[in-house]
Amino acid sequence: MAEVVFDKVEKAFGGLPAVRGIDLKVRPGEFVTLLGPSGCGKTTCLRMVAGFITPDKGRILMGGDDITALPPYRRNTGMVFQSYALFPHRTVADNIAFGLEVRRVPRAECGKRVAEALRLVRLEKFADRYPEQLSGGQKQRIALARAVVINPAVLLLDEPLAALDLKLREELQIEIRAIQSALRMTALFVTHDQSEALSMSDRVAVMHEGRIVQIDTPAAVYERPNSKYVANFVGRTNLIAVTVREKPDPSLCRVEMCAAPGSFFDVVCPVPADFAIGEKCLVGARPEHVHFGAERRNAMPVKVLNIAYFGSARHVDVEGPAAQPLTVLARAGDPVPAAGEQVTVSWRPESCFLLKQ
Repeated sequence: MAEVVFDKVEKAFGGLPAVRGIDLKVRPGEFVTLLGPSGCGKTTCLRMVAGFITPDKGRILMGGDDITALPPYRRNTGMVFQSYALFPHRTVADNIAFGLEVRRVPRAECGKRVAEALRLVRLEKFADRYPEQLSGGQKQRIALARAVVINPAVLLLDEPLAALDLKLREELQIEIRAIQSALRMTALFVTHDQSEALSMSDRVAVMHEGRIVQIDTPAAVYERPNSKYVANFVGRTNLIAVTVREKPDPSLCRVEMCAAPGSFFDVVCPVPADFAIGEKCLVGARPEHVHFGAERRNAMPVKVLNIAYFGSARHVDVEGPAAQPLTVLARAGDPVPAAGEQVTVSWRPESCFLLKQ
């Protein structure tokens, strides 16, 4: 395993910036995810580590060595592609062995390492099959085995689960992370799927327009986003425009809803809040932290608009004062009012967050 460092990396295509001044350090053995929508620069970053793309500015280091100008074959990386990229004319075992053959690993050792890679992905009985005889999930396991069999210092994964169905994606999320942890490989993972990023990563780097806008643990990115963009992109959230009215202590703000004067909410901040009295900002609360009833300190009268059923939960869209939209996540078994009912929702001060506008 090796550390990967992006040092002020920039890249443009046809004069249009794709990556803008990326600074990122992936620690040895860490699993870091680049999360963002299509076109944000995450795959460009991954391909620059692999050597398929050369940065216009800045450096990329691996294990302390500057690899910016090295060709791909001189970088000790293994890559898993979304499209599998398997050789159709080679058996499963031969596909996995390809990287070892290029490195001229002795035949006996090559056979042992291929067998171990097949065991890791639980496909020992498929060694003599061809890719066309495999399911999508099996093909992706083979692609993973081919990447790890060469014992790379860094494992690169470019949206490897995007083409799979939901249940299979969830299974492979667990398997990929288990294999990466067992082999103690540094991993850089690219996805646009928030659930993948949150469930698999040690840290998540959220990207927007070629920049990393927040990097932190999955829990911190979800529970304490640093911007409206991150709050909206990583999961669903409720955002209310407010004005700061009081700061009773360094970790507490009392705010007033801009569109409904007289509606006050309390927000507990994990660090001393840098919001000034009179400043306009946003209060955010995740749907699972908003509940029906007035038992919690922050309360708002609402009208139920729509109820969407998702099996284990229901998303209930409601409308507050001044047509303020909110979503409440009700778990299975929780009482839910009917559409059209006038009710109250509430949430705890420590369950919400403040954002700059």
